[in-house]
Amino acid sequence: MVSFRNGFLLLLLVQIGLLPGCVRRRMTIRSNPPGALVYVDDQKIGVTPVSTSFTYYGTRKFRLIQDGFETQTAMQKFSPPWYQIPGIDFVTENLVPYEFRDEREVSFDMIPQRVVSNDELLGRANALRSATQAGYTVPPVPANDNVPSLPTDSPYPAPFYPER
Repeated sequence: MVSFRNGFLLLLLVQIGLLPGCVRRRMTIRSNPPGALVYVDDQKIGVTPVSTSFTYYGTRKFRLIQDGFETQTAMQKFSPPWYQIPGIDFVTENLVPYEFRDEREVSFDMIPQRVVSNDELLGRANALRSATQAGYTVPPVPANDNVPSLPTDSPYPAPFYPER
């Protein structure tokens, strides 16, 4: 009786080992209009619409480049689903005989590139020239302190602006 019970437990463990679950993570990036070159975390992925697998959750940096449109850069946070919470993830990836699929979709509307007049371009050039002559190596802080900031959980360093 005892050996039958041990044999049954061994058979059950072997069966669980042969039918492991797994998690498939995939992100799809789309743009309107399609055809933009996509970089995710500064790695070239392809041309929209494009899909790729990913391993880790967190904040991702997306950059889309397309002729005739403004380059778009955005930070997108991917939060883990319930079955990827630490502790539960061991069970769902190793013991549950089911494949979990986590499909994420990110869409961007491309903004047509604005044609800059010669006067505006010369004004910007003169502003940069006077800033470098004043000793600035980066553009000064905007007057209204409308400085873009990165999310607090960003892996990227905060931008540096010289004091006024």
